[in-house]
Amino acid sequence: MPPKKSKPPLGDEKAGSSSSKANPSNEVITMAWNLTDMVVQKICEEEPWAVANVLKLLDDGCSIPFISRYRKEMTNGMEAEKIRDVAAAGEELKTVEVKVAAVFKQVTKSGKMTGGLKGALRNARTIEEVEHLYAPYKTGSKTTLAERARKLGLEPAAKVALDEPWKFNLNNFVKPSQKGLASYAEVEKGCQHIIADIISKDKDCLDKIRNLIKLNGATITSTKVKPKKGTEEHPDTAKFANYSAYRISLNSIRPHQVLAINRGENLKILSVKVVLPDNTVNNFKRWCELRWVKSSAPGAVQGLVKTSIEDAYSRLIFPLVVREIRSELTKNAERASIDVFGQNLQRLLLTPPIRGKTVMGVDPGFKHGCKLAVTSPTGNILYTGFMFLQPNNAYAQRNMIAEVLHQHRCETIAIGNGTACRETETYFADLIKNGAFAPLDVMYCIVDESGASIWSVSPDAAKEMPDLDPNLRSAVSIARRLQDPLVELVKIEPKHIGVGMYQHDVSEKCLKDALDGVVEDCVSFVGVDLNVCSATILRRISGLDVGKAKKIIDHRDKNGQFVNREQLLQVKGIGPKTYEQCVGFVRIFTQSSTLASSSHNADNDTKDEASSETLTKTGRKRKAPSSKSKTTKKAKTEGKPNPLDMTCIHPESYHIAEEVLNKTGSEVTEIGHSSIRSKMQRLLQTTSVQELAASLIGSTDTQCGVPTMQLILDGLQQPMDHDIRAEYEKPLFKKSLVSIDDLRRGVTLTGRVKNVVHFGAFVDIGVGESGLLHTSRIHQRLLRRGQPLGLGDKLEVKIINIERLRGQKGQKPKTKIGLDLVAVL
Repeated sequence: MPPKKSKPPLGDEKAGSSSSKANPSNEVITMAWNLTDMVVQKICEEEPWAVANVLKLLDDGCSIPFISRYRKEMTNGMEAEKIRDVAAAGEELKTVEVKVAAVFKQVTKSGKMTGGLKGALRNARTIEEVEHLYAPYKTGSKTTLAERARKLGLEPAAKVALDEPWKFNLNNFVKPSQKGLASYAEVEKGCQHIIADIISKDKDCLDKIRNLIKLNGATITSTKVKPKKGTEEHPDTAKFANYSAYRISLNSIRPHQVLAINRGENLKILSVKVVLPDNTVNNFKRWCELRWVKSSAPGAVQGLVKTSIEDAYSRLIFPLVVREIRSELTKNAERASIDVFGQNLQRLLLTPPIRGKTVMGVDPGFKHGCKLAVTSPTGNILYTGFMFLQPNNAYAQRNMIAEVLHQHRCETIAIGNGTACRETETYFADLIKNGAFAPLDVMYCIVDESGASIWSVSPDAAKEMPDLDPNLRSAVSIARRLQDPLVELVKIEPKHIGVGMYQHDVSEKCLKDALDGVVEDCVSFVGVDLNVCSATILRRISGLDVGKAKKIIDHRDKNGQFVNREQLLQVKGIGPKTYEQCVGFVRIFTQSSTLASSSHNADNDTKDEASSETLTKTGRKRKAPSSKSKTTKKAKTEGKPNPLDMTCIHPESYHIAEEVLNKTGSEVTEIGHSSIRSKMQRLLQTTSVQELAASLIGSTDTQCGVPTMQLILDGLQQPMDHDIRAEYEKPLFKKSLVSIDDLRRGVTLTGRVKNVVHFGAFVDIGVGESGLLHTSRIHQRLLRRGQPLGLGDKLEVKIINIERLRGQKGQKPKTKIGLDLVAVL
């Protein structure tokens, strides 16, 4: 009787069985490099311990805004942008690890894994390198020359040539009747392919060529592709004239140039090559000969190995490094492009709100007229309608606009910057000049309308304004963008906000992830009032998403307003981790006054919104977000208000904040008032922030670093209406305009930065065309504290060049305007 098989441990039968079938070898591959060390190499200015902490916090599910604000001691004070760089570098390397594990498993399963391949996989640092190693083993892939030679049994001969060349003899492998072994030359060629393959996968060889390129550089060239006979040139060929015979060093090429060359290559307008210096190639080949060619080897063997080195370089190594160079250039260029987009988006989102103003939004247009919408200071729709720039009854239309403005006491007009913007601006400027709106002191502002049209036909817009024509929704959006840009712009997909450079040439996923991160940072750091905010903006808070935001709003509708932050834990789906991540970025005010108070509760009140015709006649406002019923419901669980819930201080530090209040002799009711600021100043005259933090460690039994203590001190002193957006430039209001025909060289104008790119900044100077302020004309001595220009900065510029261009068929002629920076205002 055969012996009974022993059973595996209880609960492991299924796992053990499937594992053994899937992978004959249960060996798990580990990388030869350390993740933290590799990230530090990429983010070289950061401390290794800080990078390690950031990676650990991210793995633990912490959000970037939370880490940036509440874990500064662990990150050495890293800002959100730098933490995002660390996160991106870590994710890239983790992707390589996952790919290596998958390749190792697949090749091992096929029985083709070798020690050399395993070592190469363990040292791989990029996806391109892993793909290069895996290519010969892919199912359905064409067998490589080296694999064919190995199948013929020539690998032992190749290894003898490298390790014991004096024993090398190919005559024993010649088989006249077998293809590939029929002659000495065929056998020698097979050995050459195997040796070349070994050399191309050797870690030291790859490191050597990379180091030589890093030392000596490389050159990128692009040339114009001649169209085939009988075919016309690509219509965009003229756009790439600068790159038709282009040559630039690897270290000098700028991100926008990389993306332009890539686009030209994808359109088959340009041919792009990477050229390595001769001394790099020659030094590498000499190094390989010293490594692989034994001096005691017979001349024939030395010749074979040298030929294999030439073959390995030209056929395998050079194409690999070219792919790596192009891939790295593209990644860096995409990252730079996304960074520019992110920085511009951040400045746009942090544009200070125009509070307390009734605004008329104007969406310009020719064929279908200009769409109008008047919104109250809280964003409620008061009026909607249309006007035409060239009406038959100009007098009646002027009176209609004046009547609407007077009826709603509206002195602020927001004009979208789309089609017919210039003509619409001229129209309103003339009316203001002629006193059509007197005694109202009417001013207008040009507002970026990017994404408004796309949003106006979206399901979210239909839900928010179900009874409103989609054309009129965009006018409402333009008005609200001026009143509170952050609340309105979070509704738009970030990629549709036109403040980037080559954003259509970068990875859509990377762009979306980065821009969503910027929006999350802005919304979180500004903060929202938990009792009046909409789900649209709440979902952008650190640690929350669409589902959790909806559950919070539903809980608020069902149980009444939140009394304190701790009540968030009563919401289904909000556990300790989510609470930890989001709670510091939401506030609870007795009388709501943060950015969300103007969010017009888009998600809850739209069902009651009247049609535009009714609003026109009655001027009725929509109900306030938190007043759906006359009687406010009482929350299920009683709770006491905590004044600290109105600050940026995290609940985990409340006990420290209370100790600080005790030291200053202050009451919690004084938070945000001038009295507590006076007491804090007196305290800090006798002790430093560092000493104060150290003195509280024993009494609170919690370690408190200087960054956390500074945050607590700031949170206790900041006024209740504190808004970080106040430090940025407000929108530029005008009553008149300058014609582009009035521009001359040497004329000085005031303008606003509209877009920032790697080669300069585009400045709106109020003539319908933006001028280019090239980097060479941005004088460092004129910048504020050396800070680079940002979106919305107000500048004084001088015109140095005007070039009027012919417009393409059916399009208006354009004007190129060159600017010189005079001052930052």
